[in-house]
Amino acid sequence: MTTQGWNLENSYSSLPEVFYTKTEPTPVQIPELVLYNETVAKELGIEEHMDVSVFAGNKIPDGAEPIAQAYAGHQFGHLTMLGDGRAVLLGEQITPAGKRFDIQLKGSGRTPYSRGGDGRATLGPMLREYIISEAMHGLGIPTNRSLAVVMTGETVTRETDLPGAIVTRVASSHLRIGTFEYAAGLQDKEALQDLADYAIDRHYPELAGTEQPYVDLFEKVIEKQASLIAQWQLVGFIHGVMNTDNMTISGETIDYGPCAFMDKYDPKTVFSSIDVQGRYAYKNQPPIGAWNLARFAEALLPLFHEDQEKAVEMAQEAHAKYDSFYQSYWLSGMRLKLGMVSQEAQDQPLIDDLLEIMEKHEADYTNTFRALTLGRPDQTAMYGTAAFAKWYKQWQSRLERQDASEAKVREVMKKTNPAIIPRNHRVEEALTAAVTNDDFSVVKELLTVLADPYAYSEEQEAYAELPEPSDQPYRTFCGT
Repeated sequence: MTTQGWNLENSYSSLPEVFYTKTEPTPVQIPELVLYNETVAKELGIEEHMDVSVFAGNKIPDGAEPIAQAYAGHQFGHLTMLGDGRAVLLGEQITPAGKRFDIQLKGSGRTPYSRGGDGRATLGPMLREYIISEAMHGLGIPTNRSLAVVMTGETVTRETDLPGAIVTRVASSHLRIGTFEYAAGLQDKEALQDLADYAIDRHYPELAGTEQPYVDLFEKVIEKQASLIAQWQLVGFIHGVMNTDNMTISGETIDYGPCAFMDKYDPKTVFSSIDVQGRYAYKNQPPIGAWNLARFAEALLPLFHEDQEKAVEMAQEAHAKYDSFYQSYWLSGMRLKLGMVSQEAQDQPLIDDLLEIMEKHEADYTNTFRALTLGRPDQTAMYGTAAFAKWYKQWQSRLERQDASEAKVREVMKKTNPAIIPRNHRVEEALTAAVTNDDFSVVKELLTVLADPYAYSEEQEAYAELPEPSDQPYRTFCGT
């Protein structure tokens, strides 16, 4: 156990200086704390040391050595040298339980990697990051957390003048596939190895000293990412910008820019305004995960084997495991969503048939599984059709063949099918109230109901309602 309060270390700074630049956050004029996550603060051990000036970047806590991290990234398929252009890592908080978390200020001013940007962020996107990351945590999906949102009292110019804000982000680390691409670009094997050793020590210490630690690291990240993306698919989450600089080595979801949750089931769904080709559409997330991991393998090749041909062979052998990892996680998750606690060979076709019917009838993804969980098939968009009637009969027969009571089936389904998600219209309602009317009560109420999406409480009923029909598709924006 460690002491309460700021207890910062700076292990990332032990890496070669090419991986970061010492950078102080830029102080702001009139910081105002508008959201504070007491649950996260308690876990970090700082609940009694809340200081808005720290979250605004106006005060550096004891022990912090602020840096901006360097990394690269394949952005929509094209490699770019990047870095924290509007974020500063204060340090790594060691919690009372002995865990290590990055404490990062996002929107805290210009850095050497800003590339002409102002380094600032606007209130709406920072609130969105807080809402969606906390919703993901409630859903049980690995994610960074949000500790605080501070309004800066300054105006940030985008398409229009908007209120500025900073979000304090808490993550297991900000090591990305893009960090390794950056290291590979240096053509410095020693620096690359230092980074890989650091990643192993921080996230997978059990790999230290194995016969092939860097291949083992690759396989660990493959499995983590396969599991993560399967979990996204199971709740209809669309990240929106799966560039390699947004994919973590830890297997956590980070960078909630143009993300959103799918309403009606359509595998082609895209929300991001900049994804005009649909590269990161819902159906493409699993294969894009594989593509990103291939870029990770390319970066690690010098550590796999001195012989390039042998290194490629080892990478390909490990990478080939991704599809089976992903399929296993997705299929087991879908079985549980349908209350199937045993395994049968025809489960996959049964699941595929349901998804096909849902797509044809534009059924809401979350509410379809919610209705099935509650034993209310009449509340689905497919009810009354011959195809759904046939499927429902097959599903009931499948459930009868397993050794599980109806109560057990309902219990399993309730634990895997959220009653609510952060509906896009509800998120927009909350953001508009805060940004336009300086009313944060809508955000706070939304956060409260999203904290336990599997509760199936009366308070959640209204948040399960669908938005009014619209002729225009819902679009999200990065906020940069």
